[in-house]
Amino acid sequence: MLHVFQGRGEEMTCQPQGRRPAKSICITMLMAVMSCAGGVMAEEYYVDPRGSDANPGSIDKPFRSIVRTQDEVRRSRALQKSPITVYLRGGTYYLDEAIVFSGEDSGSSNATVTYSAYEGEKAVISGGTRLSLDWRPYREGIFQAKTPDGLKVDQLFVNGKRQPMARYPNLQPKLLPYNGFAKDAFSRERAAGWSDPTGGFIHAMHSHLWGGYHYRITGKKSDHTVTYEGGWQNNRQMGMHESFRFVENIFEELDTPGEWFHDGRTHTLYYYPAEGVDVKTANVEVAGLRHLMEFRSTQEKPVRNISLKGLVFRHTARTFMETREPLLRSDWTIYRGGAVLFTGAEDCSIEACEFDQVGGNAVFVSGYNRRISVRETYIHGAGASGVCFVGGPDSVRNPLFEYNQRQSYEEIDKTRGPKNDHYPADCFVEDSLIHYVSVVEKQAAGIQISMSRGITVRHCTIYDVGRAGINISEGTFGGHLIEFCDVFDTVRETGDHGSFNSWGRDRFWHLENAPAEQLPDLAQLDTEKTVIRNSRWRCDQGWDVDLDDGSSCYEIYNNLFLRGGLKLREGFHRHVYNNIAVNNSLHPHVWYENSMDVITGNIWMTKYQPIRLNGWGKEIDRNLFLTEEDRDAYQAQGCDVHSIVGDPMFVDPTAGDYSVKDNSPALSVGFKNFPMDQFGVQAPKLKAMARTPVLPTPEFAEKEAEGTEVPVEQWLGATVAPLKGEEFSAFGVRRKDGGIHLIKVPSDSQAAKAGLQAGDLIQRVNGKAVKTVTDLREKAQTQGGKSLKIRFVREQKRQSLIIEP
Repeated sequence: MLHVFQGRGEEMTCQPQGRRPAKSICITMLMAVMSCAGGVMAEEYYVDPRGSDANPGSIDKPFRSIVRTQDEVRRSRALQKSPITVYLRGGTYYLDEAIVFSGEDSGSSNATVTYSAYEGEKAVISGGTRLSLDWRPYREGIFQAKTPDGLKVDQLFVNGKRQPMARYPNLQPKLLPYNGFAKDAFSRERAAGWSDPTGGFIHAMHSHLWGGYHYRITGKKSDHTVTYEGGWQNNRQMGMHESFRFVENIFEELDTPGEWFHDGRTHTLYYYPAEGVDVKTANVEVAGLRHLMEFRSTQEKPVRNISLKGLVFRHTARTFMETREPLLRSDWTIYRGGAVLFTGAEDCSIEACEFDQVGGNAVFVSGYNRRISVRETYIHGAGASGVCFVGGPDSVRNPLFEYNQRQSYEEIDKTRGPKNDHYPADCFVEDSLIHYVSVVEKQAAGIQISMSRGITVRHCTIYDVGRAGINISEGTFGGHLIEFCDVFDTVRETGDHGSFNSWGRDRFWHLENAPAEQLPDLAQLDTEKTVIRNSRWRCDQGWDVDLDDGSSCYEIYNNLFLRGGLKLREGFHRHVYNNIAVNNSLHPHVWYENSMDVITGNIWMTKYQPIRLNGWGKEIDRNLFLTEEDRDAYQAQGCDVHSIVGDPMFVDPTAGDYSVKDNSPALSVGFKNFPMDQFGVQAPKLKAMARTPVLPTPEFAEKEAEGTEVPVEQWLGATVAPLKGEEFSAFGVRRKDGGIHLIKVPSDSQAAKAGLQAGDLIQRVNGKAVKTVTDLREKAQTQGGKSLKIRFVREQKRQSLIIEP
């Protein structure tokens, strides 16, 4: 291949790739000139950390900085007429500030501007600073060194590896959450040993494990009580978990190899070298920048046709204290930023790049963007999410933000679709490997989608995530396609989620005064159909695929569920067919009476697990079960009248092939085999690195009883039963807290007259926990005729009332 370079006031040269340029114009250059639109040649520029910005940018005399090259590209006659390629030679490009592309940097549809690593060389874009330090012994194996005045240190990397801040408890890589936690992390007894913890951080899981909180320590009082600010990182404020918490950036906790502490007041870095590290020769880098590259413009004049190819983005500052913008009635808050940020861009791409240990989100697509693509990209060690697509709330009709906010049917705008174009649409994440993300922030995902339309996620492998692998934050605006993905080892540090997780908390959800017969149509105001197909899912601490509160308009087929099965809660228009749930089944939670759901042609290996259903959808039939008991469990409700029982006859499950044989009974209910060898990344380099999930052995033997069924009982005229199994999720409470579920509350019962309703969950009587009906009776009877204070949960909100004797 021939590269062509056109300099200003210089001899034009041509060269074979990888060789020095020829000294004269050659015949091939002439052919290139003739092939260029408008007679303007394709251009190439070269950048090298060892070059000079006084150079012309040729391969022999490269520029030193990317911004100098960017300026040259802006002034090029070839811009938007012919392709322009900027080659980054091998080395690390340390940035003082983010590189910003605006409309004047744009290429065109036939003339892309590409910033590419030179073939065979590793070009690293770093938000860090390499330090040259004079290390001296401090004490007990710890070294100290002076740092430049004004240096901001958020992350420390030694020989390319992230080192932990001084923390308590110490890092324990195999212990989750947080690689170590302690109930007394910032107790007064612990803080008594800290001279001044100001500037330290508290990290704590949400009390229900729905993500986490982060706080900055502002000092401590005379009684050693720690003061702090923060906690805005979760949109459902319920307080810290009582045990899952740790502190960092406390000097007195610097006590184990690998830990470090930077004293900004004395400009001193303290480091306890990790095993095998020689501080005299180690490469020491610190991270300060939050963003490395920004595509920043407007819908009226977007950044267009710029491609980043083969680059490594490394070492940005953490952003957990800036994660505070609430998304729509979800658990999430968000920081609109990432190592690469897109705002107001079209037809731009990231191809074959790597994101290495960035402090926050790797890629963030914010507000108006169209056709942004991330392909063949490797993301690992990110402090927050891998790739985020998040639109603007101003594009949503009647947006609500806090989970418990409600609006009425009379006041909502009933126009379909978004208000404006301020959201990402028609974007791709394809053939990409994303793992070991949410390292710092636990309200994070491999791929996050919110207030976006038409996002395609294809052939992605995602694993080792604190929460969901793929998360869709609400129904707006749907039309997404998720296919050929491999998502597993997720929900490792949180709870009550799935490898795929979604909500549908848009206009229709919990809409007051809405006519029940209109709800199916109202559920389509904000969302188009999303398709999940041909993918493999495994979640060991939740559901493989979890369509939670209000998730509507999904078509789910040709999926292999390896562990947790499929959960559908409280939505409309879900069509589920041709899926396999190995050793599991369908988990319907809190369905509407007229949900319009259709569930056919699936292989379910256990009976359904319904919770608080008001109806069983439009059609649940023609499925395959292992036993008659499982098939017949809900026939009285009209389910599975034509479903059958039998061995699905998987081809080779030990090798991951759960296709059925030609004589499988599953074929008679309409099941069709789908590919079992196309899950996840396909690029050879990424495929060689990617792990695969643990493959379960189908359990065909007669199942043992899972325990005696808990009988229902009567209390104050109501039918009640203790909380069991996964029912905790439907009530939005912690499993360990339990409670008594009021199944039926007749209108003439004492319970109804006291103000209790069917669906309530009683958790405390006069301040004392009740987990069994016996508990409830005893706590109520011991009051000697006094009134009872009942604390209960209704529609996931805690309430209380008084029952008079």
